[in-house]
Amino acid sequence: MPTTLHASPASVTGFAPPVITGTSSEGALDILFQALLDVARRHDPELEAVLHGTADISRFSPEMLARALQVQGIWFQLISIAEQNAAMRRRRHTERTEGRAALGGSFAKVFSEARARGIPPETIQALLNDLRIRPTLTAHPTEGKRVTVLEKFRRIYLVLRELEMPRWTDRERNGLMNELRDQIELVWMTGELHLEKATVEREVAWGLHFFDESLFEMLPETMVSLEESLSEAYPDTPFKVPPFFQFGSWIGGDRDGNPFVTAAVTRTTLQRNALASLSRYRDGVRELGRTLSLTERTLPVPPAFRDALTHQLSESGQARAIERRNPGEAYRQYLSCVLRKIEATIARNEGRHPSGPDYPSADGLIEDLRTLERGLADAKCSALARDLVRPVRRMVEIFRFSTVRLDLRENTTRTSETLRALWQQENGEGEPPALDSPAWRSWLDASLARPRNPERSFENLPDAARETLATFALVAEMRENLDREAFGAFVLSMTRSVPDILGAYLLAKEAGVFLDASGTEICPLPIVPLFETIDDLRAGPAIMRELLAVPVVRRSTRWQGGVQEVMIGYSDSNKDGGFVAANWELYKAQSKLTRLGQELGVPIAFFHGRGGSVSRGGVPTHRGIAAQPPGSIRGRFRITEQGEVVSFKYANRGTAAYQMELLAASVFEHALAGDGNGQPAGHDDALEALAGASRAAYVNLLNTPGLVDYFQAASPLDEIALLNIGSRPARRFGARSLSDLRAIPWVFAWSQNRHVVTGWYGVGSGLASFIDVRGREGEATLKRLFADSRVLRLVLDEVEKTLLMVDLDIARAYAGLVPDAGIRDRIFSAIEAEYALTREMVLRVSGGSELAERFPLFRDRLKGRLPTINQVSREQVELLARYRSETDEDRKEAVKSALLLSINCIAVGFGATG
Repeated sequence: MPTTLHASPASVTGFAPPVITGTSSEGALDILFQALLDVARRHDPELEAVLHGTADISRFSPEMLARALQVQGIWFQLISIAEQNAAMRRRRHTERTEGRAALGGSFAKVFSEARARGIPPETIQALLNDLRIRPTLTAHPTEGKRVTVLEKFRRIYLVLRELEMPRWTDRERNGLMNELRDQIELVWMTGELHLEKATVEREVAWGLHFFDESLFEMLPETMVSLEESLSEAYPDTPFKVPPFFQFGSWIGGDRDGNPFVTAAVTRTTLQRNALASLSRYRDGVRELGRTLSLTERTLPVPPAFRDALTHQLSESGQARAIERRNPGEAYRQYLSCVLRKIEATIARNEGRHPSGPDYPSADGLIEDLRTLERGLADAKCSALARDLVRPVRRMVEIFRFSTVRLDLRENTTRTSETLRALWQQENGEGEPPALDSPAWRSWLDASLARPRNPERSFENLPDAARETLATFALVAEMRENLDREAFGAFVLSMTRSVPDILGAYLLAKEAGVFLDASGTEICPLPIVPLFETIDDLRAGPAIMRELLAVPVVRRSTRWQGGVQEVMIGYSDSNKDGGFVAANWELYKAQSKLTRLGQELGVPIAFFHGRGGSVSRGGVPTHRGIAAQPPGSIRGRFRITEQGEVVSFKYANRGTAAYQMELLAASVFEHALAGDGNGQPAGHDDALEALAGASRAAYVNLLNTPGLVDYFQAASPLDEIALLNIGSRPARRFGARSLSDLRAIPWVFAWSQNRHVVTGWYGVGSGLASFIDVRGREGEATLKRLFADSRVLRLVLDEVEKTLLMVDLDIARAYAGLVPDAGIRDRIFSAIEAEYALTREMVLRVSGGSELAERFPLFRDRLKGRLPTINQVSREQVELLARYRSETDEDRKEAVKSALLLSINCIAVGFGATG
């Protein structure tokens, strides 16, 4: 029987009432629940019974059920807000009572421990110099909330925080309660779900929302926290902290399987990203102008700053007008000149004619702000320079004129089509050589070696080929005209061979991206291969060895900073081989590639393509980084942040600051440990055996006849596409097979139907096989590794958590939607048996009596949600049956609305989708 955290739902026909758990502030939850209840009474009095868990929802019409599901979805969001607020309070309490070094995952803890271990400051500075951390926002379709709803939830969080302050009078507190109810009412009346298919433009607005709300302000403050922690741990050492933490993005640049991302869309995205940062700098400089009202009568202007001001005034062409506006206020005059140049830069970016000099790049603005800092310091106002000007300058250093470093992503199918078109343009209409042939490789090598013909026209190429080349051409244009760091990298999905990667280099060359560096050509845009499946991961080291022997690749890598980046995919490797095998193959690939980089003298850095759910690599940040192979993180770390993960981490400023510090501190800790991150004896042999046996069981499930039919019927796979939560199609090329189905809907649908096989299936078989073969000694080995191996411990911990989300009774109801009894019984019985075995074996190895008993906060959080999630799941089964059988279009539409809200409600309840 499945492990449950509750005896039973409140009733078989009603939602369960809210459960107040120790994971949240009880007072905050009470406030939010009462506010939601007040709104429900005002608009839908019948829903009060739903919130109290006493409604008989089996009698609800589809329209009424949709409203009930909406209110439960809102309640889950409010619970999350209360939990985030409570977590911030706990962290602040720890810092107040025990000091910053007591906070796990903090800079203070990492550097105090480093000092205690005798790590010299020179080592810390060397790591700072090479440090590059870049979380990368993607538009993968796992976030259902509209920007307008995100803004309202953000306001609810702020009002809730204000309500906890003891200073308010009863009148003031009542006013805040009214505002809280108003915001909840606005969410109620707005509706969370997109009514139309999301566009790339909306996804860009969604991504920029988090910068406007928190990241522009909090990332510079994170740098301040780092500096303070360094000065506390090493008080006698002045450190130089570069802008090592930046954000990347795929939104508007990810073309892989998304026909709506064109070169024109990417251009618009870059312009909008630039305007977001430039507008924030304009606001910052305006505020400095209002604040720095220092006059020459009270503070003499240092000669060097006077010279800089004279130059600025002369360059502006408006010297007399500026001097008249702020007579005797040198710093305000200087800032007026800076502001005019920012305004001119904005005008140029918007396609308007600038009215004066602008900033060709962010470097000019950074230098002007440094000059202002030096001027204040020379005038003995160092505190003003540090506290007022430096945060603005830091912001510009981090976000430049691009806000994010936009990655381009495309798959090898599309790049190969373009390359074949180029070959035919050169050689006539004959058939190009096979992509894996020596002749094809020779053509690539020869094309990369010869000079580019700048007069070559692409007008006669197919539309798709011209579009691909236009995207590369945009790189050259925007690096020159917008910002040299406007782009991060070109990520090549479905990389299978060295010619795949060289083909991307050739496309960059033909589009004019290449630069002449000391008489030789280099590619300034990093080309990053993405190894996704288990076969790809295994082939990765050999591919990279051959690739790094190619002269243009070596030259380009050296010019880019001497580090070659490789992206590894957690989602497709899991879909390909199951949870244990994917984690082990990812670990092995990183280990081998790290050693290869050391051998060749070209360090290899990893870009981790993780999703939000465990099945797609979503694990606790600190533990996930700690479990990486020794030496694989030398201060270079990139990771994707997707969908609901972005909302959870960055919607609120305090949480955003914590998440960024946690990520950076964890990278520091791993890098400082060096080879101290090694695994215990017998680790590799045991994981290899476990991965092989678990993968065999998982693949056996995938190969079961009728699995595709089972999956489609027993889950809302096809209905998820109706949610309008992303611009990307669910499949790359329109086929209908498991091989081309994207990993996100694969995971999403299995979590909705409560099978969740992507996070545990095959683990029990792997553990049982290991013990069957090795007996008592094997069991002792597993228990020892569970205690000592970061990798195995992380895997089994996450498996236990995932098993708590499984409910076989509910899963059986979903299986009842499968019309073929033979397929249904064969597949469900296999899942049922493997679940029982996995539960038994993980508890046997961990020594626990209940699943995830080591994680009381997780259990409490889930306990408060499961009764409602379970009931929504049962309703979803009925809604799926009704939707699929309904022939009347009006009734079908009403059922669809309730069905989509049920999908959203379950996803919000669990806190992760794909």
